[in-house]
Amino acid sequence: MAAITNPRAHSLSIGEVSRRTGVNIETIRYYERVKVLPPPPRTRGGRRVYGREEKRVLTFIRRGRELGFSLEEIRALLGLDEPGKGSCAEVKEIASAHLASVRSKIADLRRLEGVLAEAVAQCTGDRAPVCPVLDILDRQ
Repeated sequence: MAAITNPRAHSLSIGEVSRRTGVNIETIRYYERVKVLPPPPRTRGGRRVYGREEKRVLTFIRRGRELGFSLEEIRALLGLDEPGKGSCAEVKEIASAHLASVRSKIADLRRLEGVLAEAVAQCTGDRAPVCPVLDILDRQ
């Protein structure tokens, strides 16, 4: 853990980089622990300081998570983003696998929508010993 020598190169505190990227402070620390985000340089006093690169990586991770990519997929994509490390074909392979997963989830959600729509349509809203919505949820 090297102390920074140029304080202007890395000048954001963890709170400031959290605010600018929309990533919670504890999440930033977690990403460092699981080695998705490299540990940032520290001041002589031991305070973490972040710069443009860490901000870029955190924004990339946040956006990837919003799109449903797992941390392992994000780690792989970040590794492919390094010069000379990856190819567009490798990125396409990861994205294609994720796309297949998203399409599968959409199909599941469409089936769920149909089941719920049917249950709600059958529900009279009256007091009754039988409730179509609860009956559908109770099916195995």
